[in-house]
Amino acid sequence: MEPGQAEQRLIGELARHQGLAIAVSGGIDSMVLAFVAHRNCGTAVSMVHAVSPAVPEAASARVRAYAAREGWALRIVDAGEFSDPDYLANPVNRCYFCKSNLYGRIAGLSDGPIASGANLDDLGDYRPGLLAAREHRVVHPFVEAGIDKATIRALARRHGLADLAELPAQPCLASRVETGIAIDGGDLAFIDAAENLMRDALGATATVRCRITHAGVVIEIGAGDVPPTLRDALMALCADGGRVFAGVRPYRRGAAFLGAPAAAGGDGARP
Repeated sequence: MEPGQAEQRLIGELARHQGLAIAVSGGIDSMVLAFVAHRNCGTAVSMVHAVSPAVPEAASARVRAYAAREGWALRIVDAGEFSDPDYLANPVNRCYFCKSNLYGRIAGLSDGPIASGANLDDLGDYRPGLLAAREHRVVHPFVEAGIDKATIRALARRHGLADLAELPAQPCLASRVETGIAIDGGDLAFIDAAENLMRDALGATATVRCRITHAGVVIEIGAGDVPPTLRDALMALCADGGRVFAGVRPYRRGAAFLGAPAAAGGDGARP
């Protein structure tokens, strides 16, 4: 779909929902949705960003910077998932509990519908967060407008949002923890540090993952090899934290989800 046509369809879908509260994670999808919604709907929309140990600080900083620059009505909240034992246990449907806490928190702040950044490409993955979305009056304007990830990137380029256009997928840090390993704030801080180290060496647009697995810390990259100096730095980071370095492998989407259905639709995160 041509970006101009896609944007008009998106604006039409946004106009159907009065008093939207947009859940803004800091990733490209929700950021572009918030940008277009604010530019075209003004004060009729508000943005909500949840902070927690599972949210990279870079994502929170991106949301705050755009809110200040664009004049968004932004609320920063603690969604409370780290007080939920079902979430912390890290079952295969962990995203359901994460999104239930998030959407429940936003619903307590707004009488209007909640909007997510889910797009057409998300519908074929196992994303149990969509069940939570259905339970909390969440709408998906990109899906309703027939917009996929490539078109979202095109919309970012159309508006000169170069920092968003090539931003790699950035699901929450908890999605790097293999199913059945309890979610721990220390693990998430380690993951963030390792991935920042990799991006500093490989570039901000590199696809990288630091997985906490039952075998130890596994590093994944989307293309190319890990330079020896970077491998040494990652091994040292593991050693400093008393962690087992279990090696490097090519990036594989959803590798931390053990026992997940191949496709069930949703708005969680296949990292």
